[in-house]
Amino acid sequence: MSQAKTELFEDQLQDLAQLFKALGHPARLQILQFLGARNTCYSGDLSEIIPLSRTTIKQHLTELKKAGLIKGTTCGAKTNYCLNPKGIEQLQAQGLSFCNCLNELPLQQNKC
Repeated sequence: MSQAKTELFEDQLQDLAQLFKALGHPARLQILQFLGARNTCYSGDLSEIIPLSRTTIKQHLTELKKAGLIKGTTCGAKTNYCLNPKGIEQLQAQGLSFCNCLNELPLQQNKC
């Protein structure tokens, strides 16, 4: 049985890659910005704010939920979405740690 290539890397790098992957589309970044600016949960139609279809937005919301960056709770026929503080803290901590590691590497003087 073959092993998934991502399993060859440290757990920390796999987790960070999943977080960065969730941020890999402008619509997801806009959703996070929108929810963060509201400072409350939102149950309206995000297609009024983001120029994509409801189906496409739903897919982006699913990816953000899977990454732990947002929470969604169903209330009747609507789902209330808000930022997940723990997920955002994890993103900040892991992203900052990764960038700090990069800053500690010697800069290459080569011109590539």
